[in-house]
Amino acid sequence: MSENAAKSAKYCKVLIVGAGAAGLSSANHLLKNGCTDFLILEARNRIGGRIVSIDIDSQKVELGANWIHGVLGNPIFELAMASGLVSIINIPKPHKIVAATEDGKQVPIGILHEIYEAYVTFLRRCEEYFLCQYIPPPDIHSVGEHINLEQELYLGEMPESPEKRVKRLIFNCLLKRETCITGCDTMNEIDLLELGSYTELQGGNIVLPAGYSSILGPLTEHLAPEQIIKACPVRTIHWRRKGSGSSTVGNLTTVEEDNEGDSDDSDKTVTEAPTRNFNVKIESEAGEIFYADHVICTIPLGVLKDKADSIFSPSLPTYKRESIDRLLFGTVDKIFLEYDRPFLNSSISEVMLLWNDEPSSTASLKDVWFKKIYSFAKVTETLLLGWISGREAEFMETLSHDEVAEKCTEILRKFLQDPFVPKPKRCICTSWKNQPFCRGSYTAMAVGASQDDIENIAQPLYSDPHQPK
Repeated sequence: MSENAAKSAKYCKVLIVGAGAAGLSSANHLLKNGCTDFLILEARNRIGGRIVSIDIDSQKVELGANWIHGVLGNPIFELAMASGLVSIINIPKPHKIVAATEDGKQVPIGILHEIYEAYVTFLRRCEEYFLCQYIPPPDIHSVGEHINLEQELYLGEMPESPEKRVKRLIFNCLLKRETCITGCDTMNEIDLLELGSYTELQGGNIVLPAGYSSILGPLTEHLAPEQIIKACPVRTIHWRRKGSGSSTVGNLTTVEEDNEGDSDDSDKTVTEAPTRNFNVKIESEAGEIFYADHVICTIPLGVLKDKADSIFSPSLPTYKRESIDRLLFGTVDKIFLEYDRPFLNSSISEVMLLWNDEPSSTASLKDVWFKKIYSFAKVTETLLLGWISGREAEFMETLSHDEVAEKCTEILRKFLQDPFVPKPKRCICTSWKNQPFCRGSYTAMAVGASQDDIENIAQPLYSDPHQPK
């Protein structure tokens, strides 16, 4: 390393890669434990990661995270409460859902309730496989397969009729909704035995009156501005695994691992700076150099799937790479439609779309992508929100917002049987798959994956097997 480069390099005790919720929470944890010698490296020119909002007609709209899931034992809820972000008086808005078929016929509310209750029962049974260690039926490995089996048993004894067909359409719609909740393309991707492995916190889903992004205030209020370096994407994290062979990366000496296949423990890491015994060296895309004793890496799973082999030098242990591969990082996007005037009945809060036929696996996405949109819900009287997931969401991201607005208008006119549904004055679509610093929306438990994979990725790596843990 040249003398000028050495002088420009930055040194600290801890480097945090990423200023999303995980990175900012890590920084606050360090502060609470008396550590102030840290830097956060954030690739974007803003903090928050997948927490981001925009203003639409004086309404704050969340493009990413939207709800606090659960109250009891939820640190985000506790932080929001302590910061005065939660409304004590929460008067729920009336929520009237209308389910319509493609020919504009509305489904009787009794049928909608019946199928929804049956669906929830089927989903709870899926969770019981993990909780009660049940053995699933032969050749049933995914949540989607199990719910489809339950659905066929439920509908099987009914004679063929228009009502039976409508019930099947509702089941299909609810499965599409579930892909947006879970973060996948189809529920056939989700491991049946692991669905119940998540702990569901009690208290329901909480919406902050000022929007979820308001949580970034308390997460950053104790951080000095100079502790967050924005627009600093990381190119390489140099580290060393303790072993027999050594090599040199630039001026950084690394030691190669002994046994790649032995991934039982992760007590093997790190690098040395030329003049001081720092454990980690990070290079940014702009060529900046950072040294630290420790690094906390909060890079999203989607980016790890794309770039783990090139970001870490040498590569991560095999067991970590395999866990990264096994987990799913799905795409879920939002479609916001803003109008000059209301056109939906004021009592209706959501329109469920019961598409006639499920597209075949060989159908071209350009012809069927929009059939993955399962509903449009009111945010305000002049703002609608649609959800879309999986391959269809990724295809939508390649379209212009005008093309999406045109198709959504066509859909609403068809399902509402109203040719006068106006075109939106503005359409805003998220593009989480195409965002280079997230490459998707959130993690899901793919068939063959387990909570062990999450633990494997989170497991720290140590420079010395005898280092206190």
